[in-house]
Amino acid sequence: MQTLARQRDALGAVNLRAEQDAEELTAERDTLATEQADLEAAVEKLRGGVRNLNREGRERLLAAFEMVNAKFGELFRHLFGGGEARLILVDSEDPLEAGLEILCQPPGKKLSTLSLLSGGEQTLTALSLIFAVFLCQPAPVCVLDEVDAPLDDANVLRFCALLDEMVGRTSTRFLIITHHAITMSRMDRLFGVTMAERGVSRLVSVDLAESVALVDG
Repeated sequence: MQTLARQRDALGAVNLRAEQDAEELTAERDTLATEQADLEAAVEKLRGGVRNLNREGRERLLAAFEMVNAKFGELFRHLFGGGEARLILVDSEDPLEAGLEILCQPPGKKLSTLSLLSGGEQTLTALSLIFAVFLCQPAPVCVLDEVDAPLDDANVLRFCALLDEMVGRTSTRFLIITHHAITMSRMDRLFGVTMAERGVSRLVSVDLAESVALVDG
């Protein structure tokens, strides 16, 4: 009996709120469990949304890639008078994570990467790709800054011919910043800055089509 009494005394005072505390803890546990379930459901919903976005993104990217690739090859052959050019995805099987490499073969040369071409060839190839994107997704305005600088006269004429074709195939307005006389002669309108007086600049605009009509008349 003494042993039992000591064990009873060791238990300490009786917690008269034990049942109420247990109920409160149970309610708190149930609330936390509900919140955890809601969070897990939300996380899974987000993951599902991300998977759907990635799947749709891959499909759209591959569709756009094929369109641009076809136009790129077409414009490259037009500019170079033959040859072959294409885009390839590298470094990953996932299109969203893959890199992009340009393979091109001007007439009479071996298939190589863009970096192995001459400066003029690189410029024409880059222009083919830029214009291929514009054909697939036209924009209201395209600004090209000194893109004809690395080109010789023959390739400048090719560039101008391609520009004329782009004007006919799209509604894009092309603004060309250039110092090349051939390029300027093929534009519809010229804008320039002149200094009639020292330290005083003035913007000058010339409508070439109207000027030619006046000369012919």
